[in-house]
Amino acid sequence: MIARTSPWYAHAVQLLAAGPAHALTPPARLEWSTHPGLGPGAEAIGRDLSGKRLLELGCGSGHNAAHLAQHHQARVTGVDLIGLQVRRARSHYGHIDGTSFAAGHALHHLRAGTRIYDAVCSVFGAVGLVAPELLLPAISRHLRPGGVLAFSVPHPARAGRRPLPDDGPREDYITLPDRTRLPVTRWEFDAPRWAAHLARAGLRLTSAVELRHPRLDPWPTTLLITARTR
Repeated sequence: MIARTSPWYAHAVQLLAAGPAHALTPPARLEWSTHPGLGPGAEAIGRDLSGKRLLELGCGSGHNAAHLAQHHQARVTGVDLIGLQVRRARSHYGHIDGTSFAAGHALHHLRAGTRIYDAVCSVFGAVGLVAPELLLPAISRHLRPGGVLAFSVPHPARAGRRPLPDDGPREDYITLPDRTRLPVTRWEFDAPRWAAHLARAGLRLTSAVELRHPRLDPWPTTLLITARTR
């Protein structure tokens, strides 16, 4: 019932109404930002992902998972809170070897499972939408030694905002396909604050990249963080 009251459920309903889900060709590139071609692609996770076991938290319609499986021969599990999105992901990309999709809350999925991953990724997904003091330690426990966590989140200074001075969440919104805005809660940190949260979870920050379209955005719009288990 919680998932059905989520703004992400409303988003999925509108996507489903826009057209039936059907088999798709995976995208040629993994995108961390809303601007195609901006910043790194899958190399942010690793240069050689063949045979690696990856987990995407907040997989949506499955585009990233399918890219990683088909173009990098990774074994990818995509998890999303919204069952409608998982159904779309399976319809889109269930034919791609190496992909599997599961419905559930990211934190619950991690706490219930025992599988160890080579890397975990999140593209505007669960990282930043679930309390980091809960989610990051759960991720860390499912990464092998030297495993990678890579995630993109809205930049805390986008549109001229000021980063919050504390560890609390900020009220934000998502824009649905019909342009309706619905409220969401996000944890929005700058790179040093993310580094502190990662360190408390046993992870070491390895890079923080600010992404901004050179012509369209006067401020950075996306923060791409990578970290490794200690």
